[in-house]
Amino acid sequence: MNRRVAITGIGVVAPGGGGGTEAFWSLLSEGRTATRAISLFDAASFRSRIAAEVDFDAAAAGLTPQQVRRMDRAAQFAVVSAREAVLDSGLDTGALDPHRVGVTIGSAVGATTGLDVEYDVVSDGGARWHVDHEYAVPHLFGYFVPSSFAAEVAWAVHAQGPTALVSTGCTSGLDAVGHAVELIREGSADVMIAGATDAPISPISVACFDAIKATTPRNDDAEHASRPFDRTRNGFVLGEGSAVFVLEELENARARGAHVYAEIAGFASRSNAYHMTGLRPDGAEMAEAITVALDEARIDAAEVDYVNAHGSGTKQNDRHETAAFKRSLGHHAYRTPVSSVKSMIGHSLGAIGSLEIAASALAMEHGLIPPTANLHEPDPECDLDYTPLVAREARVDTVLSVGSGFGGFQSAMVLTRPERRPAS
Repeated sequence: MNRRVAITGIGVVAPGGGGGTEAFWSLLSEGRTATRAISLFDAASFRSRIAAEVDFDAAAAGLTPQQVRRMDRAAQFAVVSAREAVLDSGLDTGALDPHRVGVTIGSAVGATTGLDVEYDVVSDGGARWHVDHEYAVPHLFGYFVPSSFAAEVAWAVHAQGPTALVSTGCTSGLDAVGHAVELIREGSADVMIAGATDAPISPISVACFDAIKATTPRNDDAEHASRPFDRTRNGFVLGEGSAVFVLEELENARARGAHVYAEIAGFASRSNAYHMTGLRPDGAEMAEAITVALDEARIDAAEVDYVNAHGSGTKQNDRHETAAFKRSLGHHAYRTPVSSVKSMIGHSLGAIGSLEIAASALAMEHGLIPPTANLHEPDPECDLDYTPLVAREARVDTVLSVGSGFGGFQSAMVLTRPERRPAS
């Protein structure tokens, strides 16, 4: 079976603007940043006190008080994104065989926000070692089991097909969508609601990244703190958000007259089997994932029009990634525009891969490459075309989007216009 998979709907909850896909793209295309001082809790005692927060009003987004009570913030993001994606696709999920509609959601840290809040409650602000569970929210079990995110989305869209939670650190957003693509290709589903969500801006997450000095301490200039590929970068900015897609078998999508944003033509994931947080400087594992994804897509490296980089803004990652692009794309790497949207919306851990897929599809849709904000002093070791400061108009037929995560995970996805690929 050689089924091709298309993106026909996009839903986004992201930092900046009023929420939704339109506001997300407006922020990226204008090169604005959504990073600011943390307001979700008192961060005065932390090394890094800035983040890219979502201005999220659950009631305005259509969630009921019962849903808000039941769901962690990240689950709320996912449900709202999924609803937008289904509406955008024009798909009537109620008219489909529910057993042929599935869900995959990615998340790196699950219900971190909810668990952090509930621990504070049951322990009386950390004063009691023996906690009293009776003070906890009634649906606390759902916080402990991240698969509840996928279940919530399945209930929201009436999906009874394959449903799963994918958690592979910071590549979760790419890997969840890649898994969904494979389910359609193999014939296990006709439609997949797929994407990722994370809401990690909580004391425990901030403390963990403080401990390893992965986040930037540039607290006095939050707007310009996320600086991927810049010589002066000194860590990433934590973010939050969600992006969910409607994926369909391409011919079915065409038959119903659906708008196709892009075809997901190739995907691959590799591990470096090297270090929990360290990266080899030669970028070999990411390069291998890129090469395999391009081969699956039957796309030559010279056909890549834009690379949506992981671009976290740590010195180690940006140099590793630059080496991977040179290793996999060869001399074409020097001619290919590259950018990091984390410079504008921060690093939302497991969610960011799906947000970057959304940015990649919208770049194709609008013929516009989003910039790398705050890139004023390029690192000499990062000597590719990192599209600094201002978006660039260009015809974009093929996008390579990549991710790198703790644990050594390296993932790559190829999006293309369906007509660009050779006939099956």
